[in-house]
Amino acid sequence: MRYETPASAKEAAGLLKKEKGAAFLLAGGTDLLVKLKMGIVEPDLVVDIKRIPKISDIQSSAKGFTIGAAVSGAELGEHAGLKKAWPGVVEAANLIGSDQIQGRATLPGNLCNASPAADSVPALIAAGAKAIVVGPLKKRTVPVEKIMIGPGKTSLAKGELIEAITLPKAEPRSGDAYLRFTPRTEMDIAVVGIAISLKLERGVIKKARVVLGAVAPTAIVVAAAAKAIIGSKLDDKALDKLAAACSAACNPIDDKRGTIEYRVRVAGVLAKRAAKVAFQRAGGSL
Repeated sequence: MRYETPASAKEAAGLLKKEKGAAFLLAGGTDLLVKLKMGIVEPDLVVDIKRIPKISDIQSSAKGFTIGAAVSGAELGEHAGLKKAWPGVVEAANLIGSDQIQGRATLPGNLCNASPAADSVPALIAAGAKAIVVGPLKKRTVPVEKIMIGPGKTSLAKGELIEAITLPKAEPRSGDAYLRFTPRTEMDIAVVGIAISLKLERGVIKKARVVLGAVAPTAIVVAAAAKAIIGSKLDDKALDKLAAACSAACNPIDDKRGTIEYRVRVAGVLAKRAAKVAFQRAGGSL
């Protein structure tokens, strides 16, 4: 096995592209190292990106935030500006694993592992996050919802990697939230996850985005759920329509954590709760 530490994302992409065998990126390593120890993967090449300049930085600007691909969940949780602007995104990222995992796990790692139950992904999508994807020849910006295409599968071509995740500037009178249900309170995989981002105008919801996780092969944007609450002050009727739309959008599986029927039911319940949190964070009064 070869181990490389490139000095740029483009160099890393070139190494990945040229490798004829099995090549893997190393940022946090919380998935890769487990798979190595279990014998699930046998890399011919490991590309460690942590020495790339700014890859471990959180940068803020008038346009929003740029989060380097090697920034850990713990670092996200310590960034006051990010927590204020996008608390739902930070909370979602901070639900991934234990304290030890938090010190290493990254947003692109959670995204590219491509688990349907990935906690950070619905929150990133609801926030309008984008991935800066670097290849050997060019760089492109891709909405996060277009990265994962199925369980364990992404839209990234051979030689491409995510250099950073960008979050837009949070609008005035806006708020976001992410909630999940798990059989245990800690260290478990979501049975259902839901993220909601919304903006108020004179106390009424002007814009909204609702995203479900763990109830389909990928996280899903539920346009009907957003439509159900736009134009409302989040009254009971709007909340009931929101819950019904989220339940209707589910396409889950039966597994040891929950049945199809249970997941469908929980999706509606969590939707109401997450909407209330986001609404109050935007300055709304229930």
